[in-house]
Amino acid sequence: MNHFLLLGVSMLATTVGFYLIPFCKKAILLIVMMAVFGASVGAVDTGGNVLILALWGDEGAPHMQALHFSFALGAFLAPLLAKLAWGASASTQNHTEPDFDPLMLNGSSEATSDSLFAVPEDMNLLWAYISIGTYVLVVSVFLVGLFCKKSSRQKKSTTSGQRARRAKYHRALLCLLFLFFFFYVGAEVTFGSYIFSFATTHVGMTESEAAGLNSIFWGTFAACRGLAIFFATVLQPGTMIVLSNIGSLVSSFFLVLFDKSPLCLWIATSVYGASMAATFPSGISWIEQYTSISGKSAAFFVIGASLGEMAMPAVIGILQGHYPDLPIVLYTCFASAISTAVLFPVMYKLATLPLGHQPKGRKSEA
Repeated sequence: MNHFLLLGVSMLATTVGFYLIPFCKKAILLIVMMAVFGASVGAVDTGGNVLILALWGDEGAPHMQALHFSFALGAFLAPLLAKLAWGASASTQNHTEPDFDPLMLNGSSEATSDSLFAVPEDMNLLWAYISIGTYVLVVSVFLVGLFCKKSSRQKKSTTSGQRARRAKYHRALLCLLFLFFFFYVGAEVTFGSYIFSFATTHVGMTESEAAGLNSIFWGTFAACRGLAIFFATVLQPGTMIVLSNIGSLVSSFFLVLFDKSPLCLWIATSVYGASMAATFPSGISWIEQYTSISGKSAAFFVIGASLGEMAMPAVIGILQGHYPDLPIVLYTCFASAISTAVLFPVMYKLATLPLGHQPKGRKSEA
């Protein structure tokens, strides 16, 4: 399937999720809708990476950084926009509650208790979902239009100009990249998810200070992803990965060493967020230099990242509950930094091994 069409259909499914999720009345229906929504978002993530590789190939490092900068910017702005929407809805609810008749509320609740869909009470939140869904719908229509307009031209360019490369240990590289992204994304999400509670319970910060610390992490993360667009024009992806690994390793080491120091927590958190910013897009650009990445290959290591995002915070939450006096979150980030720092040299060694001589009469499979 054409990359534009895949992205357009995936974003169309995302639009349906945005439109229907606020109306879900039953928990099981909400679970199903969230599952469909998650699958479509995963397809958009994978399809976007593959599209950039297909369009720009080895020259796509800045474009890859720009794509993932948009992810980071959305993750940074979404909580702020949601807070504005919830704040407005809370004030509106306080003013409108006395205008409702309790008998009418009882009648409406009985009438809609067995329905699968119902209009939510929070209208501001409903309009937030609808507005975001409409924006995604416009983008999906634009992508489908690109597919209809340029499908024939893209077929000609891909058949004539595509160079198939395959490293000697192609599958081993993909498996190592799977583990690399598992530890990297798992540590990123774990730190971002638990730094607020860690700062309040372990360090003794106030809630406002802990919220500022969380904002520092995601703010430096998003800012450095934006700067990475320009750095990618002058630095090789492998160099950016090495620099990111060094920054993550050093900052997480100081976090573990001075886990009770608020000053160290502020400084090391900002450095850790900046160091984590460029790793994922640089990893995709780096692997494309040595072996061709198809849609299946990209989906494979994106699954590794998703598993780390899902499993690591859950396990760390359980361990932190059993050992509340230990900075389990910081230990995890430090261990993940060590893992990625060890995995990348191994991947580099495998990627740069010569293919060797093929017997006469046989062609290497792409």
